[in-house]
Amino acid sequence: MTMDSGAIVNVGFTERLAQVRASIEKRLDELLSESPNERDLVALAMRESTLAPGKRLRPILLILIAEGLGHEGTCALDLGCAVELIHAASLVLDDMPCMDNASLRRGRPTVHLKFGEDVAILTAVALLSRAFGVIASIRELSPAIRIQLVELAANAVGVQGLVRGQLQDLRDGQHPRSPEQIALTNNLKTGVLFGAIVDMAWLISNSEERVRSILQRFAIELGQAFQLYDDLCDSCPDSGKDQGKDLGKSTFVSTYGVEKVREQLFTHISNAERNLRQVFNDADMIAGFMAMVFKKATIPA
Repeated sequence: MTMDSGAIVNVGFTERLAQVRASIEKRLDELLSESPNERDLVALAMRESTLAPGKRLRPILLILIAEGLGHEGTCALDLGCAVELIHAASLVLDDMPCMDNASLRRGRPTVHLKFGEDVAILTAVALLSRAFGVIASIRELSPAIRIQLVELAANAVGVQGLVRGQLQDLRDGQHPRSPEQIALTNNLKTGVLFGAIVDMAWLISNSEERVRSILQRFAIELGQAFQLYDDLCDSCPDSGKDQGKDLGKSTFVSTYGVEKVREQLFTHISNAERNLRQVFNDADMIAGFMAMVFKKATIPA
C-alpha cells in the first residue's frame, strides 16, 4: 500500500494525539478514584465534572510543549492533569446561579443542577485542593521546582488570574467597555492559565530563559484566540453548553460583529503559531492540534 508524505504525517499526528489523550483520561480517572460510598456526592461530582468528554486542550498542550522542549518522563502528564482539575473547578463555579447560571456543560446538566449548589461549591474547592496536591507530590522533581510550580498554579487561579477575570466579566461585562478592557478580561479568564501551562512546561524542561518569554507571547495570543472562539460559539447549537449566555455583555462580538472578530481570531492564531515556530524546529504537532481546536472557526458562518 502506498501513502503520500502528508498522509504519513497525518497518521502519525492522529496516533500520537490519541495516545496523549488516552494517557490523560486514564490518569484523571486514577486521580479521581471512585468512592466506595455511593452517597459521597462530592466525589461523584468531581468525577462527573472532570471526566465528562472535553477537548483536554490544556493538558495536551502542556505535554506537547514539554515534549518539544526535550522533557522525558511522566511529570508533564501529572501537571497537565492538575491543570485540567483547575479548569474543571473553574467551570463548576462559572456555571453557578450567582455567576453565569448555566444549565448545560459538555452536553450534560451542570453540577449545581445535578447535585445541588452546596455540593457544586464543595466540588470546586475539592478539585482545586486535589490539583495542588498532585503538583506538590510529583517526586521526580526537586522540592524547589515543585514550589515554583505550585506558585504558578496559585497565581493563575488567584486575584491576579482566573478570579479577577471572572469578577471583571460578571461586573464590568454588563457595561460598555473599551477594546483594551475586554482584552484584559479575556487574558485573565483564559490567557493567564495558558501562561502558567507554558511556564510549567518550560520549568520541567530546563530550557533557556529566552524560550520562556517567547512561549509567554504564544500563550497570550492563544488565550485571546480561544476567548474570541468561545464568544463566536456562544450561539452554536452543538457547543455542548447553553446558548446566548453572552447576550447583553460587552464582548468583541457584540462590539465589532462576527466577521471582524473572525478576522481578529485568525490574526491571533497566526501570531501564536509564529511564536511557536521561533521555539521549535518542528512545531507541526502543536500547530496541528491548534488547527483541530479552532476547526469550527474555519467553517463559513
